Amino acid sequence: MKRLVLFLMLGIIFGLGCARVRVEAPKEPIKVDISMRLDIYQHIQKDIAAIESIVSGQETKPKIGDNQSWLGYFVGTAFAQEELSPEVGQAALRRRDRLSDLNHSQSKGVIGENKSGLVEIRAPGKADSVVEDLVKAENSDRMIIYEAVAKKNNTSVQEVQKLYAQRLQKDAPAGTPIEVLNESSGKYEWKIK
Repeated sequence: MKRLVLFLMLGIIFGLGCARVRVEAPKEPIKVDISMRLDIYQHIQKDIAAIESIVSGQETKPKIGDNQSWLGYFVGTAFAQEELSPEVGQAALRRRDRLSDLNHSQSKGVIGENKSGLVEIRAPGKADSVVEDLVKAENSDRMIIYEAVAKKNNTSVQEVQKLYAQRLQKDAPAGTPIEVLNESSGKYEWKIK
């Protein structure tokens, strides 16, 4: 009898001790407000400005990939993704070396800046093999830079090219053909800066 009472008591305790969980959908949808916004374009613009300061000669030697403090000597590899590669610095230096030839051809209207941030021959009759080699080398170095900036900022190469094209067209000398969007037609057209 004692056993029966004990089993009954234990059964009641375990029966009451088990909690029931009732799941119901909320009456209003759950709202999640994430106010933090990372503006990737600011980072790309900062990279463009740093690279173009090397190309224009404002920066005498590239700091791309260099350590900026003593702490960098101890923790240098921890922030490897923060800086661009040495290949970008070398491409920028090569672009700097050919800048005067490029500006000369642009101001004469032989070479133009297209919507993709690349240079194009706009007057084929005036372009010789030297100008063709100049265009090929310039576009090659620009693509090295665009790919590195896109990878660093986790975005597409086309997006970097679009932003870079705006900067290069703005910096191009007067007389340079540039490819710009015609607002009324919605198509890209060439015009002389």
